[in-house]
Amino acid sequence: MLKSFWLIIVVSISLSIASFDWLLGVSGEYTQKQFSEKVNLALRRTAHFMLKSAGDSTTQIQPVKSFEPNIFVIQMESSLNYDLLPKLLSESFKIHEINQKYDVSVLNCKDGELELGYNSYDFLYNNEVPCGGRRQAKGCYNLKISFANPVEKSNPKPIWLVSTLGVLLIGFVVWNRRKSTGNKPDIIEKTTNSDKLFFADSSFSFINQILETPEKLHDLTYREAKLLNLFLINQNQLLERDYILKSVWEDEGITVGRSLDVFVSRLRKMLQSDAKVQITTIHGVGYKLIIEE
Repeated sequence: MLKSFWLIIVVSISLSIASFDWLLGVSGEYTQKQFSEKVNLALRRTAHFMLKSAGDSTTQIQPVKSFEPNIFVIQMESSLNYDLLPKLLSESFKIHEINQKYDVSVLNCKDGELELGYNSYDFLYNNEVPCGGRRQAKGCYNLKISFANPVEKSNPKPIWLVSTLGVLLIGFVVWNRRKSTGNKPDIIEKTTNSDKLFFADSSFSFINQILETPEKLHDLTYREAKLLNLFLINQNQLLERDYILKSVWEDEGITVGRSLDVFVSRLRKMLQSDAKVQITTIHGVGYKLIIEE
């Protein structure tokens, strides 16, 4: 009877938290995926009105590319009007509720040289940007936006509700343990994580995002863990680049570009102390994780 009472209380508090979250809505806070989608839409809006100001209503807008969680690039040709850019870009970000500080770089498509650029604070406080009004040669440009702080937020939960739920859960576990063990003292045992995967002389936990090699423990980022997990469940098999990008980065909703090569390089460096493991490159096709038996 008492056990049922505790269970009812826990379920009731959980439902209260879920209801409170629903009432809060997003409240201007969002996840990294939502942030990427908003930036994507804002840059596409900017490109659209740039083309429109140049009298072009037919040219296809190029896809937005992302090379890191806080860096976005869109290619624009002769339609890029630097004098129009600051106001139009600021309006687009405001419409999509993006308030982070950012740097704008205009890069030449041919050699990647920086030709123009500014920080969002220049326009916000001075209503003008460096190099504005100067003659700009027609050509192909990459518009690069770098945000100072990548977003990784979720809705805050009321502290008192979370604390109450935690206390009740601990109380339920302690009561249930004492009931089953009588007057014996409580013993907290360290359990083995069920997701731990052993390979060669290393091990990997996707849940904890930890890679253990003969040399050291590595704390992985979410993308690094997701990429390594994909390699391990397909070990000794060739994985094409498009398949890897779709499996690891599909939730970004944007083109990732050469980020895959960077992440593979990071994993290689972490695994270099394990001589039985190797990530090989099949040029023009993809990658293969080879593990010696």
